[in-house]
Amino acid sequence: MRLYIAEKPSLGRAIADALPGPIQKGPGWLRCGDGEQAVIVSWCIGHLLEPAEPATYDPRWKSWRMADLPVFPDQWQLAPRDSVAKQLGVLEGLVRKAELIYHAGDPDREGQLLVDEVLRYFNVRCPVHRVLINDLNRDAVRKALAAPRDNRDFRRLSHSALARQRADWLYGINLTRYYTLSYQQQGADGVYSVGRVQTPVLGLVVHRDDTIANFEPKPWYRLTITARPSGDETRDQDFEARWLPSENQQEFLDDEDRLLDREVAEDIANAVNGRPGRITAARFRDRKETAPLPLSLSALQIEAGKAFGMGAKAVLDTAQSLYEKHQLITYPRSDSRYLPEGHLEQAAGVCQAIAKVDDSLADAASGVNLDRRSATWNDSKVDAHHAIIPTLRARPAGQLSQQERNVYNLVARYYLMQFMPDAVHREGRLDLAISDHRFRATETALLEPGWKLLEPRQRSSKTSAEAPKKPLPRLEPGDDVTCIDSTIKERLTQPPQHFTDATLLAAMTNIARFVSDPQLRKTLRETDGLGTEATRAAIIETLFRRDYLFREGRHIRATEKGRSLIHALPEAISEPDMTALWEATLEQIRAGDGDPRQFLEELKGQIRGFIRQPASSPVKTSTGTRTETLPQADSDGIHCPKCRAPMRIREGKFGRFHACTRFPDCNGTRPLEDSAPQDGTSQRPWPCPACYAPLVRRKSHRGWFWGCSNFPSCRQTVNDDNGIPVAVRRPPAR
Repeated sequence: MRLYIAEKPSLGRAIADALPGPIQKGPGWLRCGDGEQAVIVSWCIGHLLEPAEPATYDPRWKSWRMADLPVFPDQWQLAPRDSVAKQLGVLEGLVRKAELIYHAGDPDREGQLLVDEVLRYFNVRCPVHRVLINDLNRDAVRKALAAPRDNRDFRRLSHSALARQRADWLYGINLTRYYTLSYQQQGADGVYSVGRVQTPVLGLVVHRDDTIANFEPKPWYRLTITARPSGDETRDQDFEARWLPSENQQEFLDDEDRLLDREVAEDIANAVNGRPGRITAARFRDRKETAPLPLSLSALQIEAGKAFGMGAKAVLDTAQSLYEKHQLITYPRSDSRYLPEGHLEQAAGVCQAIAKVDDSLADAASGVNLDRRSATWNDSKVDAHHAIIPTLRARPAGQLSQQERNVYNLVARYYLMQFMPDAVHREGRLDLAISDHRFRATETALLEPGWKLLEPRQRSSKTSAEAPKKPLPRLEPGDDVTCIDSTIKERLTQPPQHFTDATLLAAMTNIARFVSDPQLRKTLRETDGLGTEATRAAIIETLFRRDYLFREGRHIRATEKGRSLIHALPEAISEPDMTALWEATLEQIRAGDGDPRQFLEELKGQIRGFIRQPASSPVKTSTGTRTETLPQADSDGIHCPKCRAPMRIREGKFGRFHACTRFPDCNGTRPLEDSAPQDGTSQRPWPCPACYAPLVRRKSHRGWFWGCSNFPSCRQTVNDDNGIPVAVRRPPAR
């Protein structure tokens, strides 16, 4: 007997529909075909098995006691989930009879483990093939079924998933028990859940809330002039230009080059009013902008949050319905934004389907140029998944809800954009000098909208209400102008906004900005951040369910319980560095370069270190589970002024000095000093509240302040309070 095991019933039905009939229904299975050629299709219902509870290994572990920590099983066990035990029994009877099994889990790490763990649980010995299905339409499923692979080709992916599952169990069980018991000793009630991913996500929200709460607005002044080309007696060619500071005016500026002294602004305005000047530089060009790639799940969640105010879980549930129930879009839990080149053959059919499903896109779908080929068509960028796109199906399985229509519309728009012309922007810039003061005027206009005709309107966008800017006169360097007016506007510095579903998802997806170590930053950039496409929405919902977060309108805020936990945790737990190291190791395991047993043993050592350390004080740990480590730092507490890595003492021709441990990648140095450095490099790196690069302590004529090390790309500044950046300062633990 040949047996297909799908990840879920909807996929099982799609497989059966693609196989030769007739179809006979049974309890938890479908029989396709007659006689010896008959094939059985069955399915899991998510995970049928789960890691056993601690008490399964040792009765003492049923109760939570400090003396019993850490909880480390000697031999791992799985237990059937009560809610799906009946389906597990169905599969047990089927796999015992099977001569060949087809693994049809979702094409990702968890999908691989989900079916593999069932096969291991029943000690399956027959051959197992793997089929990868991204699209539930009949033709796409038939194509996937016709190209099976040996399941052993995916054993490293399965080992990676199993290592992740066991590591999450060890980390969550031990640290949740430890910090809950620690808080109970201090009189607190409830469970203080700690997780590898959920806790750094909570840390993002807490740090953002602290930044806003401690923010002190400061006034600053914007000076603009109205200039008129010489010989023009009308106002037709008048244009506005903003003041540019010079080197000798730095003392009047903050770290973002904003003018802080109104008297200086007034002096400059008086000096240039009515005075002649000259154009020093001019540049005008037409710039092309290519269409964005089709959507991954995170990109879809972010865009739907911006356009429709939908939460991350609502977007995922809606996309899953469009995939499983209506079969209108491809596999939604995808982290890819690229498409296989062979999919171009279906482009005409997909566009026709879009026109029938969504009337609002009918004109766009019929007017696209199918001969265009955007960067999304790239086989080398496609792994187990491809981008989320509409399918060839031209009719939903019933009436679509408003949310389903909205999500389908977004997916379809981004697909159609691939066949639209580039947008063309007209850009201009004029630099001018008047009485030794510099000014700059800019012009940006959309000359040809191209694909932007399909760009979704954002709920918070104000651009549609703004009048288009007047084009600049086409002047050349050396042309004369006259300042005919000046304006000084007082403004206040603004704190960052509280997170929303869309911005929190964006922060999780681009979490590398929060990590100061360049190697870790690269790892997180390659592994796409905190969590996976399939788990991010659930992680956020878990934090709400556990009373760590609450909603205030569209904004996401941390509760007192969440703030208290983050303020007490070691940085190694509350910040994303460890997740980066885990993902790097899991990727090494998937590639065959890492050992899952070594990974788990090193994690156990880290957990022992956390438990030995008092709960309210930070823990110093190694760089993590990677076999390669940074060079040993012997300059205790001194960090590089350039990249904030640890420093070591070296000998040079002029004597001993501090040198960055990342040399030669970083050549940061500093002299030996008798006291702690005043620039903050004796402290651990503080993250910039805007971009999460390390902050650097600097001194201006007004005193000490903290500025982003990513300047001038990021111009965030933070007030200083006795050597601590006050906007990101953590209150002491309770």
